[in-house]
Amino acid sequence: MKRRDVRVYLFDIIQAAQRLAQFACGKTFADYERDAMLRSAVERQFEIIGEALSQALQVAPELEAQIGGARRVVAFRNRLIHGYASIANDIIWNALQNDLPALREQIEELLAESDRQ
Repeated sequence: MKRRDVRVYLFDIIQAAQRLAQFACGKTFADYERDAMLRSAVERQFEIIGEALSQALQVAPELEAQIGGARRVVAFRNRLIHGYASIANDIIWNALQNDLPALREQIEELLAESDRQ
């Protein structure tokens, strides 16, 4: 099976990050805690981000040095999937509010750089 171009994985990350921003727009942590559909949607997009990043790192291992906390993002995805019962809502909300914007910015810069080459 042919591997996808690393830019496709990076684009998948951007799309998921955009969805997360849309889902969280105007929401509070209290909204997040009481809305099972919102929690499920947020978790799914984080799973996509982590899996896409994992795949991107397999195709282009040098990205790890360019994406701060890349392995933590993948580990977060693994915890969401395999340890779903033990992850607290505030951890996910914190990642959404505080970690996601920087990751999104880094990925957008990588995509812009690849477009210039």
